[in-house]
Amino acid sequence: MSSSVTPRPSVLFVCVHNAGRSQMAAAFLTHLAGDRVEVRSAGSAPAGTVNPAVVEAMSEVGIDISTETPKMLTVEAVEASDVVITMGCGDTCPVFPGKRYLDWQLDDPAGQGVEAVRPIRDAIESRVRRLISEVTPG
Repeated sequence: MSSSVTPRPSVLFVCVHNAGRSQMAAAFLTHLAGDRVEVRSAGSAPAGTVNPAVVEAMSEVGIDISTETPKMLTVEAVEASDVVITMGCGDTCPVFPGKRYLDWQLDDPAGQGVEAVRPIRDAIESRVRRLISEVTPG
């Protein structure tokens, strides 16, 4: 038996408002990977609340994010993460050497109804499933 413990990979999802895409991605990663991955999400200009259509779309797949609140992106959050996934925040997302960056091109659910949010949710879920296979051993 090896006594070395593989550190949990940490993933940070960033979008502008932290009210839609990054919240859905973080919720899927937490739901699907459990404690195998450390999950954070933040926004460069956080909204006051999570988008209600996003909350509804996630509840349809059995994930409750109604108690989540948008968080401000901090340098510390980026520094503490192994993988940083940006979603339409462009130049406002800080870049640090040594981090793995992925940019997910996804429609912004802001101002959209739940019908428009569902395909975004499903696209995020498939990307998160692929991400889990890339960042977790076995």
